[in-house]
Amino acid sequence: MTMNATGGEGTFAELGLRSELLDVLSALGYEEPTPIQREAIPPLVEGRDLLGQAATGTGKTAAFALPVLQRMLHSGGDAGPATLVLVPTRELAVQVSEAFHRYGRILGTRVLPIYGGAPIGRQLQALRRGVDVVVATPGRALDHIGRGTLDLEGLRTVVLDEADEMLDMGFADDIEAILAATPEDRQTVLFSATIPLRIDGIARRHLRDPVRIEMGHTAAEGRQTTPLVEQSAYLVARAHKPAALGRLLDIEAPTAAIIFCRTRDEVDQLTEAMNGRGHRAEALHGGMEQEQRDRVMSRLRAGTADLLIATDVAARGLDIEQLTHVVNYNVPSAPEAYVHRIGRVGRAGREGVALTLVEPREHRMLKAIERVTRQRIPVGRLPTLADLHTRRMELTRVALEECLLQDDLEHFRVLVESLTDEFDLMEVALAAVKLAHESSGAALDEEEIPEVAPRTVEKRRGQRETARDGERRARTPAGGMARLFFSLGRSAGIRPQDLVGAIAGESSLSGHDIGAIEIADRFSLVEVPQAAANEVIAALRRTTIKGRRPTVRRERDTRSGRTR
Repeated sequence: MTMNATGGEGTFAELGLRSELLDVLSALGYEEPTPIQREAIPPLVEGRDLLGQAATGTGKTAAFALPVLQRMLHSGGDAGPATLVLVPTRELAVQVSEAFHRYGRILGTRVLPIYGGAPIGRQLQALRRGVDVVVATPGRALDHIGRGTLDLEGLRTVVLDEADEMLDMGFADDIEAILAATPEDRQTVLFSATIPLRIDGIARRHLRDPVRIEMGHTAAEGRQTTPLVEQSAYLVARAHKPAALGRLLDIEAPTAAIIFCRTRDEVDQLTEAMNGRGHRAEALHGGMEQEQRDRVMSRLRAGTADLLIATDVAARGLDIEQLTHVVNYNVPSAPEAYVHRIGRVGRAGREGVALTLVEPREHRMLKAIERVTRQRIPVGRLPTLADLHTRRMELTRVALEECLLQDDLEHFRVLVESLTDEFDLMEVALAAVKLAHESSGAALDEEEIPEVAPRTVEKRRGQRETARDGERRARTPAGGMARLFFSLGRSAGIRPQDLVGAIAGESSLSGHDIGAIEIADRFSLVEVPQAAANEVIAALRRTTIKGRRPTVRRERDTRSGRTR
């Protein structure tokens, strides 16, 4: 059974969720389910197995978390976990655990993330007290199973999240071992951005008559977005998104822009942040009365507001004549939503600009949008402080030109003449320009926004090309990196993904933090950030790779005897 996630409009109430969960979603500001949620939640609530093709940013965490919590309401309070969620990295384990906690707090759901680099004593204490949901990296989950501290006897649901990434990181054997230790009558849910043969093989072996959901194979395929819309995307970490948005708006200077957010809370927080930066921003979401909505639209159409920050639901049907820019503060949950959003500019011959802020983990979803729209979305460089300074100086110059052309300056002549008795005329002009520039809010009191790289399988593979027998091995690590020596190599069956999986699973690093990997016959060399080298060495003393415990240390410089 295969479903294409193209479902129409709907509400969470129509998906059969309990009132407690609906209240939580309403309080969090979620107004409607994403396509993957519309298609996945009903069969998962019924207990069906599911194979879903969906990238980060589509709402898949809620797609499996809500049904898990729904079924848990009927399960009683056993000590052992009812649900095990396997994820590739420590970072994702934390994110998924936080999501379960948000949705399940009112139900008293006990959630425990298990990953390397965290004190195992706390994990053991929590497991002894009893948990409902365990979110774990495969290596650490298998470690607890081997210790007998993770009891899977009462397990009802297993979720494999980002399964293709787990396989790319070398966790295939661990996943097979974990699934073999779970009850045969469990519900199994597998989400993956792609469905290669290895994923299909796992699904055939471990899923029973699964519902299949494929995101992106939709009726919108082949639709072309209007050429009058100039599209671009910017990679930015979540913590820096408000600053990145503010900087882009300063550079673009839109006549009017609509900024799309996922939830009501995000709308309210971003509206406050943009107003704090000197913009005239108004919020629009489903939690507002019609009278409030009408006032907001009146301000926008009258030009007393230039930013409308809204959810998709609240913005439906709006046609704003002076709209010049559309901003996706998050990558939309489906390609169709992207097409619909950017179609709000470039109408009736008007040119428009569409900007999208992309978190590193959302890069796959951007690629899915490109496939569906059959258009490339260029990934641009965020403006630097120097760019911002240049743009603000240009705006100051334009404002001064307009003032000079208005010919109503005679009133200030006496003041200028009195100042020139004491100061040079150029110095007076410079001081006046400085005051005008600073009064526009143009003081540079910001920091540079750090660059980030997309978390794509292709990039990770490119970073970890194996140098056979060290033939192409550079003797100096990249700047800011330390090279670690591992006492295992090709003769032990070690592959780049095995080393990446061990490091990402046991330390605070994620896959994209790891640099070049070189595998020789009896040893391997891995570049990691200098500041994290000691943490990685300490974390890997307690783990095994391919069943063997490696010696891990900084590489020694054979010429000087020093470590790097």
